Formats: sequence, C-alpha cells, structure tokens
Amino acid sequence: MSGRLVHIGSAVVDYVYRIDALPAPGAEKTASGFAQVAGGGFNMMVAASRTGMTVVFGGQLGSGPNGDFLRAAFAAESIETLTPASPVMDSGNCVAMISSDAERTFVSWPGAESVLSLDMMAPVQASAGDWVFASGYTLSYSGSRDALADWIEALPANIPFVFDPTPVVADIPRAVLDRVLARTTWLSCNTTEAAEIAGLGDVEALAARLLSSHCPKAEGVVIRAGAKGCFVRLADGSTKTVPGFKVDAIDTNGAGDTHIGSFVSALSRGVPAFEAARYANAAAALSVTRHGGSSAPNNEEIQEFLSHHDRSSTAHGRKQEA
Repeated sequence: MSGRLVHIGSAVVDYVYRIDALPAPGAEKTASGFAQVAGGGFNMMVAASRTGMTVVFGGQLGSGPNGDFLRAAFAAESIETLTPASPVMDSGNCVAMISSDAERTFVSWPGAESVLSLDMMAPVQASAGDWVFASGYTLSYSGSRDALADWIEALPANIPFVFDPTPVVADIPRAVLDRVLARTTWLSCNTTEAAEIAGLGDVEALAARLLSSHCPKAEGVVIRAGAKGCFVRLADGSTKTVPGFKVDAIDTNGAGDTHIGSFVSALSRGVPAFEAARYANAAAALSVTRHGGSSAPNNEEIQEFLSHHDRSSTAHGRKQEA
C-alpha cells in the first residue's frame, strides 16, 4: 500500500432513529431503535482504513462533547486528526431517520466542520503517494468553501484528488464547484448529482459530459446507482457498467461513502478501475446488510464475498449448461 488517504471533508455525530415510515406533517412516531454514532466523512474514512489505507483527517473537529465523541471514534479506527480542535465551536450533528424499507432521511446542524481557513489547514500536507478526498458538504458551507477550494487548487499535480459532490451539490456556488471539478482526478457521484452538474441525459451521456466539460484532468468518473452497481467511464473513452450484488438490505445509510472509500483504497494499491469498481460494489453491498453508516467491511470480508459470488455464478452457469 502506497501513501495515505488525506480526508479534507467533514465529520459529524449522527443521531440515528429507526422508524417504520416517516411521520406525516404534524404527526409523531416512536422509534424502534436509536444510536449515536460518528458520521459524515467518517464513514468514507472507515471504508478506506478497513481496506488497508492509512487515513488522516484534515478537516476541523469541535471542542465540545460532539468533538470528543468523534475523536474517540477516530482513535478506535486509528485515524489521526492533523488540525487542532476549534476553540470556540463543537462539531455538528445529523439526525438520520432510517425507515423499514432501508431508506434514510437526514436533517443536519453544522458545527466546527463548517469553518475552515488556510491557516487552520497549514498542518495538512499531502506528499507523493498520498490520495486526497473532499466532499460537497464542506464546499457547501460559506465558512469553509473558499479556503478549501484554494487548498485543493494548490495541490501538486502528482497528487490524485477524489471528489464526491454529495446530495448538497446544488448548494455549492457554481464558480467554486467548477474550480474543484477542474482539479478532480476521480469523480464519484450518483445519477442525480451527475445530472445536477452536467444536465439531463442517460448515464453514458452524463459520464461523457462530466469528463469532457467539467473534469478535464480526471482519469475517470464513477456514477453510482445503489443496488444496481455503477457506471465507470475512463479518460481514454472506455466504459463499463459494473453490476451490483443482490443482498437483503437493512440500512443503506453510508453505502455511498463505503463505495467511495473502498474504491479509492483499491485504486491506491494499483487495482484497475473497473475491477476496483466491482470491489467497491461488493463493499457497499455488504455494508447495507449491517446497521450503521460506518458499517464498512474489511478487505478479507470483501474478498470472501467476491469469491463466494464467483463460485455461485460458476456453479449456476454449469447447471444451465447441463
């Protein structure tokens, strides 16, 4: 494994409620379960760490109970924080409501993670072999977007930069978004986010426009489609639809983060992009069979899942031939 993952996104505390369905306006529901967990960018960091990368965090944590909770979670996953805690703010939080169909609804409150300056980020240095990641959440905050875009643009050309625009991509000023996309090496987004950036069209057209018009320096783009898998287009024009895996999902929270973290981890150790996408699909499939956003599997679990799937596919093929 070469280098580290330098995560310059945000982490928050998730308050997760399990409900049968969202309440109607003005109505109330009693949750069947509750958990307080580390969330936000933490989920992606966990996926990369558990699949072999050394992960460091270059965002901002708070100085109150939420920040303390996150620092303990980071320590449990051996993730080092490079920046000092905010002396005036606690970390933010997110209420996540997970319904019986495994879908989720979020309401968030920003905290220290929403304020970044270049002075704060001075200790964050990327070296040859490192990979850098940022998400749209940090770019959506007015108190962090300009410094983060400046920092990303100043990255050495030999440092791969991975960007996930996230569901808040529409809240990022277009001028800032364009600056970050122009420096992106790998873009990972879902179909809705891709259309928000590049306009309407089928997945093949979207991927082509993302590379030609928005990410001119990118090596490739991944458009995720949940249980269906993902579509990958490389800068050389080659494409592949990488199918997902059928599993019984109980919690889809963090599946996209798991996909991105495991994909970057695979790329960092030299796995070809299409194969890395299949690896990421497997990681995301395993994650949705477990409760919690930071439910990413480790490398051994992913490899065992893929081997079992390959054996099952081979056996099924032989039955059809018989």
